[in-house]
Amino acid sequence: MNKIFTTIAIHTAIIVFIAFLLFPLLWVVSSSLKPTQEIFSGAPTILPQRITLDHYRTVIEGQNLFRSMWNSIVVGAVSTLLVIMLAVPSSYAMVRYKSVINNGILGWILVSQIFPVILVMIPLYVMLRYIGLTDSLTGLTVIYVVWSLPFVLWMMHGYVKSIPIELEEAAVIDGASRSQVIITVLMPLLLPAIGASALFAFISAWNEFFFALVLMKSPTLATLQVELARYTGMEGQARTGPLAAASVIATIPSMILFIALRKWFTTGLVSGALKG
Repeated sequence: MNKIFTTIAIHTAIIVFIAFLLFPLLWVVSSSLKPTQEIFSGAPTILPQRITLDHYRTVIEGQNLFRSMWNSIVVGAVSTLLVIMLAVPSSYAMVRYKSVINNGILGWILVSQIFPVILVMIPLYVMLRYIGLTDSLTGLTVIYVVWSLPFVLWMMHGYVKSIPIELEEAAVIDGASRSQVIITVLMPLLLPAIGASALFAFISAWNEFFFALVLMKSPTLATLQVELARYTGMEGQARTGPLAAASVIATIPSMILFIALRKWFTTGLVSGALKG
């Protein structure tokens, strides 16, 4: 009997948690399909009483959203690729070649995460202005790489450390070189870590607002989050319908990326390799 109550309680908690996560998305989608009068009515409902696509039409005709979305895709994709290319070999070297310097780097990675963004904003702006990278997607990409790399490196460090070194030793005995060991042995086992790290790096760049607001001045170079902020008026009065429609469109790329990487989020690869 106790087991039944425990199972029911666990499933109930899971359902409540899923509903809690899905409610904001459902509310945004519903608001994007409601007429403006219904959005500001005295008794708002979750499901729209009358469906309209006027808000989506307004956003699409404006064209600024897709331009800013493209800017965010370029910056997010390039910064994610660079972060992964730097984090994988760096984490491998930190795990397999232990030294005092590597331990110091790990400590600095943890310490760097406690710094508030505003603390480093002015030095970063001065440095980028000195090298001529303010108001450019290249400079923003560099900032995102530097900002995401420490946490991704820490994630990759834990994954690499969990891979038994016996797998590498067996490959070396079979005549594989160090580069072959990394490519043929480690990389397949690190796919879940690479997928999680890539998703984190891309979402961090995709959702970032403060750096993009301060560094980017040209309207044509605005990122998605900056463009979404423009749906709020000078007095804080948001155009709720178009903002909801733009927010729904803005979630599509990140959802596509998650679907594309979902097959990488698997477990048991290491144990399967050991059994083989």
